[in-house]
Amino acid sequence: MNANSTRNVVVESGGSQVVSHVGLHALGAFADRMGVGDALSGAVGWQGPGVPGHDRGKVLCHAMLMLAGGGECCSDIEFLGSQQRLFGAVCSDSTLYRTFTETLDASAVARAGEAVARIRSLVWTRSAATTGTDPVILDLDASVVEIHSENKEGTAAHYKGGFGFHPMFCFADATGEALAARLRPGNAAPNNAADNLEVLDDAITQLPPDVAVGHRANDDSGEVRRRVVVRSDSAGCSAAFVNGCRSHNIGFQVVARRKTAVSAAVAVANTDDGRWVRALNQDGTPVEPDNDEDKMTMVCDVTDLVDLAAFPDRTRLIVRREPLHPGAQQTLLPDLEYRFWGHYTDQEGDPATLDRLMRAHAHVEDHIGRLKDSGLLRFPFTSFDANAAWLQVVCWGADLVAWFQLLCVSGPLARALPKRMRWQFWHAPARVVRKARSDIVRILDGWPTAPDIVVAYRNIAALT
Repeated sequence: MNANSTRNVVVESGGSQVVSHVGLHALGAFADRMGVGDALSGAVGWQGPGVPGHDRGKVLCHAMLMLAGGGECCSDIEFLGSQQRLFGAVCSDSTLYRTFTETLDASAVARAGEAVARIRSLVWTRSAATTGTDPVILDLDASVVEIHSENKEGTAAHYKGGFGFHPMFCFADATGEALAARLRPGNAAPNNAADNLEVLDDAITQLPPDVAVGHRANDDSGEVRRRVVVRSDSAGCSAAFVNGCRSHNIGFQVVARRKTAVSAAVAVANTDDGRWVRALNQDGTPVEPDNDEDKMTMVCDVTDLVDLAAFPDRTRLIVRREPLHPGAQQTLLPDLEYRFWGHYTDQEGDPATLDRLMRAHAHVEDHIGRLKDSGLLRFPFTSFDANAAWLQVVCWGADLVAWFQLLCVSGPLARALPKRMRWQFWHAPARVVRKARSDIVRILDGWPTAPDIVVAYRNIAALT
């Protein structure tokens, strides 16, 4: 029996005709097919003297590939540079650094965002997940990013006792795309209504024109072609925010905060068993009791028991009651048997369905987790503007991956997280051979996802 995990080999440098990152090449080929590089090149442009050695649209595309592959600083671009037979001439880390610190000012980022929005519109017309007449669900949330340096402009102590940034995001629930992101100091309040509305405005500009129409500030409600609903945790629970949503003709679902009047309403409802209906799982099936048949997860509407004069008309308060479990978070009503959780909404529907839709806001944690696995945890620059540009590129890179998974792959890889994509897809090794004046990439024999990679290339070629 041999317990060794490797074979004895002699290792030397100087290999040729071998490439890695074949899956990242597929991602780059998809970006080229969708015109991402050309769109960014035209938007960002070049402000320096002469002709740049590397087109800035191509530089940003390579940066997105680097982030998808697990890179988290400018020097990681060099690992693409060593694969010129796949990626061509890749810029140096110094060029990438100067792109963020000198080229990507606020106006350039705004222009690039408009270019990304145009690409997004093309993607949305090709996917069943984004077409149709169902409401477009947007999820707002903020997340703390720890920074272990006081030399980065805009960092500050945050409410969790650490130090860093506190960016805010808006995601499209159907696809997980980061439609908008705003870099903020660590001490920025999560419940700042102005910040929430600004991020929401940015997200609306990223939606396809036929979806965004009627949802800009003070638009006529008659212009709306497709409903939009925004969800938020308790940070969005303010009259200023929900009234702002109404001015955008956008529906809302926001987690209720604990208040005396709300607790009193829940206490009254808790004594009326006729109010409560059985809660639903995310697949629409009724929630089954864990152990005690008498303690089942239930939902009810308590709108008639609470004063909602500060909220827009048609606002409702939906409350969920579930058996108390160890470690449960704060509840709307102190109780030894149940945990109470609720949300305000202006949407129509029965309480159980609205509760199920609101609880799907938890998807936002997965979306933020993907960003944190793709460059969000590292802000490489001292300048706040450069780090804000880095945040946008992180989001665009994650969106590029989401589009690729949406249009080019199927099965488990279409929902795979960044770590799995890197291990199984992005970094696939291959051999390059020259035949009929063309480079042919032959994926390593036995590579488990080789069929998926080949299918992805076929799907890219089929895009029109």
